[in-house]
Amino acid sequence: MRILLSVLALLLFPLASPAGAADVPDVLRVSAIPDENPNELLRIYTPFAEYLAKELRMKVQFTPVVDYAATVEGLAAKKLDLVWYGGFTSVLAARRTNGTAKRLVLRQEDAEFKSVFIARPGSGINSLADLKGKTFSFGSVGSTSGHLMPRSFVLKAGLNPQRDFKQVAYSGAHDATALWVESGKVDAGALNFLVWDKLVQTRRVDPSKVNVFWTTPPYVDYVWTARGDLDQGLQEKIAAAFLKLDSSNPEHKRLLDLHRTRKYIKASDEDWKGIEEAAIAAGLLK
Repeated sequence: MRILLSVLALLLFPLASPAGAADVPDVLRVSAIPDENPNELLRIYTPFAEYLAKELRMKVQFTPVVDYAATVEGLAAKKLDLVWYGGFTSVLAARRTNGTAKRLVLRQEDAEFKSVFIARPGSGINSLADLKGKTFSFGSVGSTSGHLMPRSFVLKAGLNPQRDFKQVAYSGAHDATALWVESGKVDAGALNFLVWDKLVQTRRVDPSKVNVFWTTPPYVDYVWTARGDLDQGLQEKIAAAFLKLDSSNPEHKRLLDLHRTRKYIKASDEDWKGIEEAAIAAGLLK
């Protein structure tokens, strides 16, 4: 009977690993915070999955999620292996995984990231102080550049959004915030500066109808983050695959352009302490 039970256990749990053992999955499941519309996310990250599959010589699948929180829970539950996080969600992921989530690489621009505050010309909004009594939209609640850092700078300017703004809304994504302001749904909003630049360049927003009235000081933001128990060698290969991308290589440049960057650099977990402190000061973390 004992032999039979042992055989059944092996059949039922053939993939079980020893406690604490590093994990090399059959399929590397890659995801990203949904900071733009779903079709745009697929357009950006499907080529990255294909590139990693080639570099790592393994199956790689881009797995879209419905909201920011799902990326954090997915990594903690080992349903996701590698996620493109914003600074705040990387902090949440680190906390949710008891500090094991490992930041690997970030875009060069993410070391000095910015948010832009936008309003319609002629609205009378030319500074943060002018937002008092106005309707305002952040992006997603979990967004660093669309919520946390804009809120932090508004608080430093002596305004409390819940007290001083006429209404606070959450559009759910950077591109949605821009369109809300342009259409007059809200008086002003804040979003990621790279998304704003893309929206202007692709003419999805009209600068004559909505423009930037203030830009934040720089802060660290987005980062590729792996679950901590992912095989260390695999983590190093993933980082190396991003670090080798060279804009002089046409195939590489296509990927770099999709992520609106010139190159990736190594990440150091300590650099996100400032984001965690800002979240605590803004009342978003304890």
